[in-house]
Formats: sequence, structure tokens, C-alpha cells
Amino acid sequence: MYKILFILLFIGQITFAQITIKDSITTYPVSYATISFGNGNGLFADDEGQFMFTKKLYPDIDSLFISALGFKDLNIATHNLPNELVMQPEAHQLDAVIIANKLDRKFKEEKLKPYLDDDYYKCWLPTIESEIAVYFPKTTTKDQQLSEVLFPIALESRDWNKRNRSNSDKKKFSTLFKVKFYENDNGKPGKVLTYETTVFRATEKDGDVYTLNVEDYNLFIPENGFFVSLQVLGYTDDDGKLLPNKKYKEIKSRQGEIVKIPTNFRPLLPFTDQMEAKNTFIKRVFINGNNWLKFDKGNQFKSSLLDKNLFNYGIGLTFKTYKDD
Repeated sequence: MYKILFILLFIGQITFAQITIKDSITTYPVSYATISFGNGNGLFADDEGQFMFTKKLYPDIDSLFISALGFKDLNIATHNLPNELVMQPEAHQLDAVIIANKLDRKFKEEKLKPYLDDDYYKCWLPTIESEIAVYFPKTTTKDQQLSEVLFPIALESRDWNKRNRSNSDKKKFSTLFKVKFYENDNGKPGKVLTYETTVFRATEKDGDVYTLNVEDYNLFIPENGFFVSLQVLGYTDDDGKLLPNKKYKEIKSRQGEIVKIPTNFRPLLPFTDQMEAKNTFIKRVFINGNNWLKFDKGNQFKSSLLDKNLFNYGIGLTFKTYKDD
């Protein structure tokens, strides 16, 4: 009898541990929302707006701060937390110069090549606490539409080709990334340019660069430039569904103390010293109200990349420059 009661209680805990975030108007799930605990920790909802939370897992957390593109932030207490949360859509007037109807005009396709490098010691180790944004200026007064974003990735195999091995031979991984586009707000990322939820999955088979097609977003480059950002959400299963991922891993030091180290995810993100300007910014996404900071020496960052004068993540672009009528 006691065993049956225990099993029922356990099943009940599992059921209520799964929480779903929905749009208050459409009742559709809010995919990949950010759930911050307000203490520098947090997690993400999956594509169905679901995440796991119980007081047993997080006994010291009394509030959740939830944010998602196109929705008002939600602050809710964890006491008697329901298994369904609703977020209110937030209507914004996006810049009509940036988001426009497709133009039936002649154009020239142009490319900015990504900066590739397979050297492990020249790479950013992606963690789910940080978002990286890179600034791109507008290169002409003519209309320019963004077609592709090329994200350089490194697979920890600098001499792979010399060993006559293929990408498919590498240790398997499947990692989900979130992409955002921001206005230039006085030299820092500002308002988003589109409310599209943009994610992609990178695996060991993708090689040195992942090409993301964004032509359907109809994004036109603003006069003062824009930012592209990248944020790791965590590992996925074989079908691309986001798995629960620990933000920290605990390691015992030589003194016997338990030390928390941010969990990093493959693939790595190569940084470069081949760009004149310092165009890369970093934000810790689970600390509410934290501002974007330029990735530079003396700017609250301690990094071996800065010691090597590697200041930029070298994203590439493909865009259309339209001819004047």
C-alpha cells in the first residue's frame, strides 16, 4: 500500500514539474523562452514552450523571470506554481525602412566572408549564460537586404584533414542555437529587428561554418548598421528537440572543495584578430537588467582570447545591394 502511494506521489511530482508557457491570445506555445532565476542561473523552454521546475530541484528559487521575443516579461512566484503560464503579446511598430515588402528590382549579391579557425585555443567556449552579438555597418546608401548569415564553428580537430578523416567520423553532438537581429542603439545592440523565433541545430557534420538562410525575413539593413547575435540553448536529441541542460558542472578541486564551472557546448566559436574594429559584444542572459558590454580588455572580462588580442567573433554575411531606379 505504501509503495503504491509513493509511486502515485512520484508520478504527481513529475506531472507538475513540467510547465508549459503559452500565448495568452492564441494559446500557442511560446517556444524557447528564457527562464531566469534572478541569481545568475536559469534555463530555456523547448520548442513546445515546456520546461521542468520543482522546488526539489531548485529549493532556493522563489521567483521566475520569463522573457521571449514579442512578449511582455513575466515575473511569477514559484510558490504554488501552475503547470501552465501565459504571456501577453507586446505589439511594437518595427521600422518600416528595415522591414519592407519584397522589391522586384535588379540587385548585386555581395558577401562578407566568415573568419574560420579550428584552433581550440582561439575559440569561445559557448555557455548558456552568454549571448554574443556582432555589429555590421551599412556599406552603401543603396538598399541592402540580408540573405544569409554564416556562423563560423570549430570542431576541435585542427589536423582532421591531414589525418584523412571526414566530419562524420568526429564525436557526435547536436547543439541548438538561437539567433537574433538588433538595431544599433548608440553603438550597442538595441531593439530587435524581427520577432521571428530563429533557431538552428549544428552537428559534427556541418564543417567549418553554418549557413542560415534569412531571406524570407525580408530584413533590410538600417542606415546605422545592425547586430547579429548568437546564443547556445543546449544539446538536443536526434530529432532536434532541446534536452534539459545543466548550466554548471560541479568539479572537486585538489583541496576537496566543490567548484561550479559553466558547462560549455560544442561546437566552439572561433575568434579572430583580422578585423580592425572591435565589433563583438557580450551579455549574460540570466542576469536581469544586465547591459551589453564590448568584448574588450578592462571591460569586466577575463579571457585568454583577449590576452591573444582576439576581440571578434567573425560572422559572415550574404546580402543583396539593389540598384537605384
